Parts: sequence; C-alpha cells; structure tokens
Amino acid sequence: MTAPRTEPTIEPDTKDWTWVLREPCPECGFVAADLDRGDLGRLLRDDAAGWVAVLGRPEAVERPDPTTWSPLEYACHVRDVHRVFGERLALMLDEDEPTFPNWDQDVTAVEDNYAAQDPAVVAGELTAAARVIAAHFGTVAGDQWQRTGSRSDGAHFTVESFARYFVHDPIHHLHDVTGAR
Repeated sequence: MTAPRTEPTIEPDTKDWTWVLREPCPECGFVAADLDRGDLGRLLRDDAAGWVAVLGRPEAVERPDPTTWSPLEYACHVRDVHRVFGERLALMLDEDEPTFPNWDQDVTAVEDNYAAQDPAVVAGELTAAARVIAAHFGTVAGDQWQRTGSRSDGAHFTVESFARYFVHDPIHHLHDVTGAR
C-alpha cells in the first residue's frame, strides 16, 4: 500500500454561490433561470458521464498547480455534493422548513483524502450518486417544488431554486476541469 500524498492546502472557497440564481455564471455559462426542471435528470446523468471520461484520463490525478484541485479531487467533491444535496432534498420533502446541517466541503476533502482516492471507484460512485439524486428530483411533483429549506447561514430555497442552485455545481466543476461549455 502506498502512502497517501500530502498536497498543499487549497484556499477554502468562501463565496456565496447563490448569486447564480440571479445571473448567468460567466465562467461556465450556466443560466439557472433557463433550467427546465424536466431536464434536470438528463443534465445530471450527462454531467456524470462527462466525469467518467475525465476520470479515465491518466492525468486526472494531477493538479494543474499546487493550489488547484486535480480533476480527481473535483470529482470527489461533485460526488459528495450529490450525496449531501440528496440528503437536503429529502429533508425539504419530508420536513417543514428544515435547516440543513452544516457541511464543510474543505474539511471533507482533507479528511477523506480526495487526492488519494481511486479514479475508477470515484467514477462509479459519482455516477451512482448522480443517478440517485436525479431519480429523487424526478419524483418531485406539483406543490412539492415550492417546499422550503434553509442553510444555517440564512440562505433560503424552494425545492425549485434548490435544484437550480445545485445543478450548477457539477456542471461548473466539469467546466473547471475540461473548459467545455
């Protein structure tokens, strides 16, 4: 067994990305207002297929520079975003106005040693997590799209705005590692 690589620390992302609900993302081109919720499942499955291709490349484990995640590390993050947002979606559908448990993505990246994970395993896990949350969103109907939930920082979502906010993350990060729009 090889020892885990020790990577330089990545500067934590402290931006409040909810602005993507109000304006197009200038980096990846995502426009939340244009999302047809009927396309959500397809978008998530297509994005996961893009990640499988990225993780199949030998350079997927390499950081472009010491302070930027490798494609593998981004993929681990996206896998975990699918899982965390799936839990949050369940809370919104099962409880009245829940407040989501805090999740520190940067702590998770370090504790789970994203850089040392197996790209093939991550590809399968990311694909499975994307399918699960796509299917879960596929069950949302009628007034459920207006159910609400909040982050502990006060950001408030309906299931619909939550879907628009959420889907930007995997799309944006695939753009981060491929440059594709």
